[in-house]
Amino acid sequence: MTAFRIDPAVAAAFPDTLIAVVTAGGLRGDEPWPDTGAALDDLEQRLATGTWAPADESDPRIEAWHTAHRSFGTNPRRIRPSVDALGRRMAKKGTLPRINAAVDSYNAVSVRHGLPAGAFDLDHVTGDVDIKYADGTEEFTPLGEPDTVENPKPGEIIYTDTAGVLTRHWNHRDAHRTRVTEGSTRVAFVLETLRATRDGHLLKAAAEELTGLLVPHARQSTVRYLSPEQPEATA
Repeated sequence: MTAFRIDPAVAAAFPDTLIAVVTAGGLRGDEPWPDTGAALDDLEQRLATGTWAPADESDPRIEAWHTAHRSFGTNPRRIRPSVDALGRRMAKKGTLPRINAAVDSYNAVSVRHGLPAGAFDLDHVTGDVDIKYADGTEEFTPLGEPDTVENPKPGEIIYTDTAGVLTRHWNHRDAHRTRVTEGSTRVAFVLETLRATRDGHLLKAAAEELTGLLVPHARQSTVRYLSPEQPEATA
């Protein structure tokens, strides 16, 4: 079992944080996921017809993440929150990327609800996962760059396990080591809001939607929530 924890300093700085941890076991990523394909097609069709568009930085959901990035010294227009970057890419290209079924599922849910999402292959996570301020000595190998090693800036918020950084700039970019592939069978997906009072219902709807996409292709699935009041959950 893997524990996910919000560090007390992060909880104090962002007291309205709510994070859903959706865990899938026995995941079958190498089979067709028709519901995920339909979800992607629906979003792209609605964008093309002008009946829907991804949230942009004028939206309060995105603006909250820009404010958070600035608070720990990250320029959000240069290093964008994941949902902002994904929405901008979709608005420009008219499509979402196709990576693999599990990643495509959380991307669809993320952009539909305007909430950051990510995932970790739990078989490659070492120890527990902490959401904390970096001290600058931690090491991070970016997704797709297995020979690159970076150090986060001191004070930057990161996801980290005992072996290194899993995500930089809170949710900007994931690590190569814990990337989700077609062969991943035990995965923790995270969905995040910094404004639970306003958007907690959206987060819970997004977690339910993601679970619905996962359940037909998993042996089991659970949802746990992290908050300053409940700072630890087991995946």
